[in-house]
Amino acid sequence: MDLQLRNKVALISGGSKGIGFSTAKAFAKEGCNLGICSRNETEVLDAKEKLEKLGVRVMAVQADVCDPESASTFVDQSVKEFGTIDFLINNVGGGIGGSTVVSTSDDDWISTFELNLFQVMRLTRLVVPYISSSIGGAIVNVSSISGWLPQLAGSPQYGAAKAALIFLTERIALELVGHKIRVNTVSPSSIQNTRGWDQFKHKNPESFANYVKNGFPMGRLGYPEEIADVIVYLCSPRANWINGRHIPVDGLEQPIPVAERRPW
Repeated sequence: MDLQLRNKVALISGGSKGIGFSTAKAFAKEGCNLGICSRNETEVLDAKEKLEKLGVRVMAVQADVCDPESASTFVDQSVKEFGTIDFLINNVGGGIGGSTVVSTSDDDWISTFELNLFQVMRLTRLVVPYISSSIGGAIVNVSSISGWLPQLAGSPQYGAAKAALIFLTERIALELVGHKIRVNTVSPSSIQNTRGWDQFKHKNPESFANYVKNGFPMGRLGYPEEIADVIVYLCSPRANWINGRHIPVDGLEQPIPVAERRPW
């Protein structure tokens, strides 16, 4: 299926590894040029080299999107390189601090909301003026199963921030519909080859196997490429009638009893 993305431009925050890199690779395979950023200069330049081998142009920059000046630099350099932006993938996120409400500090909550919500709002504000000049632009925000399915695995501040991101996505979609910019959210479940899962599997293989058996009806974790494929599709004209929606990409993952929860 031709997704009609050739020569378009996609910006991906956190595009050097994991879901971000898999998304960049999926866009590249469709002939889409890329702007990617990462806090790690070595990793983002390595990603650039790999992606360019797929025959597309890549602008790569070391940038922390939680820093307003750094986020602005990422957007400015992308526009300087390509002249326009068609798609924005807000991929950066993560958990910070304690694992229960009573064990967290105010700083845990502030930092987690900055990483998962505030920087998304900021980067979206920076990019929208350039997407507005493009017919058929799209934004995809990466939330999490934690944002719509409350459970004791993970931290409360992370789940709350991702829930807020799902709300924010639909609100932005309503604001931008007149500009022909679609905005959607994808919510991955537990993904293979992420640091937490690798550590869990190595530290306690029996508990890991038990968690997968009881919490994963499809018998495995997801893969970054499976999330990336949905993101790229949502940006394509094939998905023109999908707007303001929250798309779980979760393999039907279920919460499991507290005693068997993963230990982070």
